Amino acid sequence: MSRPSRSAGRGPREPRPRVPSAREVAYRALLRIDHEGAYANLVLPPMLAESGLDGRDRGFATELVYGTTRMRRACDALVDRFVLREPDPSTRTLLRLGAYQLEFADVAPHAAVAETVGLAPKGVRGFVNAILRNVGRTPMVWPDDATRLSYPDWLAQRMVAELGDEALPAMERMNAPAPVTVREDGYTQDRASAWVAAAVDAGEEHLVLDVCAAPGGKSTAIAARGAFVVAADVSPARAGLVRANAARIGGGAAGSVAALAGDGTLPALRPASFDHVLLDAPCSGLGALRRRADARWRITPADVDDLVVLQRRLLDASSVLVRPGGTLTYSVCTVTAAESIEHATPCGFEVDERPPPEGTWRPFGHGWRVLPHDDDTDGMVLVRYRRPA
Repeated sequence: MSRPSRSAGRGPREPRPRVPSAREVAYRALLRIDHEGAYANLVLPPMLAESGLDGRDRGFATELVYGTTRMRRACDALVDRFVLREPDPSTRTLLRLGAYQLEFADVAPHAAVAETVGLAPKGVRGFVNAILRNVGRTPMVWPDDATRLSYPDWLAQRMVAELGDEALPAMERMNAPAPVTVREDGYTQDRASAWVAAAVDAGEEHLVLDVCAAPGGKSTAIAARGAFVVAADVSPARAGLVRANAARIGGGAAGSVAALAGDGTLPALRPASFDHVLLDAPCSGLGALRRRADARWRITPADVDDLVVLQRRLLDASSVLVRPGGTLTYSVCTVTAAESIEHATPCGFEVDERPPPEGTWRPFGHGWRVLPHDDDTDGMVLVRYRRPA
């Protein structure tokens, strides 16, 4: 008797789902970022998770999305030399993707052009092919540094006004990906943020308030030194993120960090009850643009002005919570004076003029500043105050 076929009784095999290319995933993400207002760091991870791409292609897609978004103005300038009539929005995004590969991603020109053209609808493939071939073979003469480095004019001018000769090195460094720095407890945190946590004079049996704590990196670092940290955030979801990160780290952080949701401008906490208060305030993030690819296109001068008002309110409210003899540490991941040293010293406090214990800090007014190119970190300003006993 012949054996039955292995496939006997089985239905037809379902076709395997098609795995998109890294460029295809990047293009889909860029369409949402460019034309739907999506945030790169929120839209890309779920797309990658669903894509079926291997690790190498995920990395390439990530570079394309973040790089093309970051260098949007420069990519447009590369393309616009050869465009006689403005293309439709989706084609504009595709041209940016191709130009980024040709100019900034060290991709072979034939692959950059051919693979990008393959993503275009049939009706515009010839157009996209012609433009990208011209981009690839024509050296670029940049009209100015703002275009070359892909910053809005107002932001480039603001950086020069704030930093002088240090502006271009800082802007160039913020166009490169941030290194991954992992603490001993496994938490990933930029070193400048770790330096801020180290600047809080907290030790064993101290009670510390972290006013704007999410996602919890500074709170858990302070707790690791033996302090008990009340980690607050205005958003319940973000307070939950602090709680989850403390639990994931484990050790001292798990039992020494209490997360709560609360408005830092109207804290429901007893005055003069904390040994130390850390206010890592909401800010423009102009020192951390390398981590936020689309931030330079979202932030406006009016946003900076609004943030200064919010920071002042948070400073005033936070200072009330410090006991006599305690400290108030203020930090922002920006480099602007308006968001840092131009804030008046809180009433009843004096400036702590000691240098920070860790980090590559430069004196900056009555505080300290680190620039992105100083030690390959985010740009940050730190000011420390003490309430006399």
